[in-house]
Amino acid sequence: MQFPQTDERYPYHIRDVHISDPFILADRPSGKYYTYVQFVDRDRFPEAVCDEPCFYVLESEDLIHWSCPEICFRKGDFWADSDYWAPECHVWKGKYYLISSFRAPGTYRRCQCLVSDSPKGPFRPVRPEPVTPEGWHCLDGTLYVDRHEKPWMVFCHEWLQVYDGQICAIPLSDDLGEAIGDPIVLFRASDGPWTAKANKGSPSGGYVTDGPFLYRLKSGVLLMLWSSFSASGGYTTAYARSLSGEVQGPWVHEAEPLYALDGAHSMLFRTFGGELMMSLHCPNRHDLKRILLFEMEEGFSSLHIVNEVTGNWYNHVGGVAARYAYSAPVAEEPCFRKDPRLHAAKREEETK
Repeated sequence: MQFPQTDERYPYHIRDVHISDPFILADRPSGKYYTYVQFVDRDRFPEAVCDEPCFYVLESEDLIHWSCPEICFRKGDFWADSDYWAPECHVWKGKYYLISSFRAPGTYRRCQCLVSDSPKGPFRPVRPEPVTPEGWHCLDGTLYVDRHEKPWMVFCHEWLQVYDGQICAIPLSDDLGEAIGDPIVLFRASDGPWTAKANKGSPSGGYVTDGPFLYRLKSGVLLMLWSSFSASGGYTTAYARSLSGEVQGPWVHEAEPLYALDGAHSMLFRTFGGELMMSLHCPNRHDLKRILLFEMEEGFSSLHIVNEVTGNWYNHVGGVAARYAYSAPVAEEPCFRKDPRLHAAKREEETK
């Protein structure tokens, strides 16, 4: 299913969207998809350039054609002025929560929740203080809600501080504004059998953890996607299973990565057509980072890639696959097995 450009509201093709750590919210009330970025193409969107740190939101109806960026959060009197990294938007109790990392001069990076009544903002801090522990250098916070409907923040404790990077969890208050318990170390980067040091040429490289995202399969098995570096493929995404079925684990890691061609920081979502998708950025080179969208298949306790639909992987393929790419860029339009547009999904439901 292909979608030619017909709507001037969405001039930004997915192949042109410059983004790190893409998180996609499928918002059924509005019938739109949203993703969030901390920078914009200043030449293409000069009117969107902001004179202070901020987040922008992009909107789409079909996952391929996106709107011009709009500011959804401004620093104002907020405490942090740098490291606005990896924003995620989650729906919790009827409100939209933007979770990200932040830093101020002389401080460590920490994670915090912002809230709004709309996926387009404006967002505001839930509380003045960050959620992650004092004295910890952290990033990539994500929301997990357990089987008792209790919220947790799962986040990374930076390898720069602890050498062997950690994935940790901390229980949150009902408004997601503060931690209400002690942090738990769920696992370390070196627990992944596929991981390599961040600087493979140096014995002091350290092991990286990035981008945790939790997903419960239809079978009830709880998985966690997370990212690091593999020996041959560069930036890499893989997953682990919780043997207890809850965030506390213990966590058992897949022996092989899910994707190891210099693309990672992954998350999962369902389209309005019901298809399970994975998004990540690739390659892990800032000026070339683009969204990759994968059609996925889930087993009883496993995840598998069916197809990458954007063509972005090919135009900027990295890692060990780079030498196999042809010189001409791919011009084929993205093609979905199921129409991701809400109005198409509603029509299908009505005809059943």
